[in-house]
Amino acid sequence: MTKKKESMVDLQKLEPEEKIKYEIADELGLLDKVLNNGWKSLSSKETGKIGGMITKRKRKETK
Repeated sequence: MTKKKESMVDLQKLEPEEKIKYEIADELGLLDKVLNNGWKSLSSKETGKIGGMITKRKRKETK
């Protein structure tokens, strides 16, 4: 079995919510790590930071 790599993801064709995750990972300097090793390679601190920033952006959009 071959594992589908995250690097095969077309960032332009993602759903808006998925795209936000990748954008924030890029802002935090984590995008290369995600693309090379997948989301599971991130620490809980890193994923928590991404989740917090997603929530913050969603709140801004609704105001």
